[in-house]
Amino acid sequence: MVLGRVRGTVVSTTKSEKLNGYKLLIVTPIDIDTFEEKGAPVVSVDTVGAGEGEVVLIVGGSSSRQTAFTENRPVDSAIVAVVDSVNLKGKRIYEKFGEKDK
Repeated sequence: MVLGRVRGTVVSTTKSEKLNGYKLLIVTPIDIDTFEEKGAPVVSVDTVGAGEGEVVLIVGGSSSRQTAFTENRPVDSAIVAVVDSVNLKGKRIYEKFGEKDK
């Protein structure tokens, strides 16, 4: 599992029929130590109703096909949670509705 921030959307009118009706979002991974975006963005299927700017939890590979929403779909990355807060070493480093929200 990887923490990431939703940075945009992908719109595709022509795609595999198994992806029709699925929202595709661009997610940039977050470095857990610095809580800064780091690494190449990925396209993930949204299974939880995430929105732009939100911190999310994504899974990849076969784990991304383990939700009721993505089972037997051609998916390699899925958003499985919208994050409310992150605590690291006894300190809150992210809070969705707090001062630390970017």
